[in-house]
Amino acid sequence: MVDNKTITKTGKRKTAIAKATIRSGKGRIRINSVPLEIQKPQMAKLKIQEPIQLVGDRADKVDVDVNVTGGGVMGQAGAARTAIALCFVDYFQDPELEDLFKEYDRSLLVSDPRRSLPKQPMGRGARKKRQKSYR
Repeated sequence: MVDNKTITKTGKRKTAIAKATIRSGKGRIRINSVPLEIQKPQMAKLKIQEPIQLVGDRADKVDVDVNVTGGGVMGQAGAARTAIALCFVDYFQDPELEDLFKEYDRSLLVSDPRRSLPKQPMGRGARKKRQKSYR
């Protein structure tokens, strides 16, 4: 591990895109310049904390800054956790850590490719169609 090493990774979930930057520091984690401790809502905060808890004490030696745009609250949380996990794997270069993340949840390392379907003609949404009457 080299001092002054900075790594940037991205994560995606639905329409949310997160860009995480990791560098040596004192264990600060910020999402859009807001410390993770005061992040709202609680469910999104817990989702973002998963890779940090899996890394353990090594997370206290690095600072992580995440910028997230697009999507909703939980989509942004999913994108942020993927970006953070990818940063940890690349920063520490530990194959056991990568295996731990894959065993816990594969979406920590692989961005979710699912996207919403576009609206179709003759309908009000992606799947809903106008009702037919044969009388």
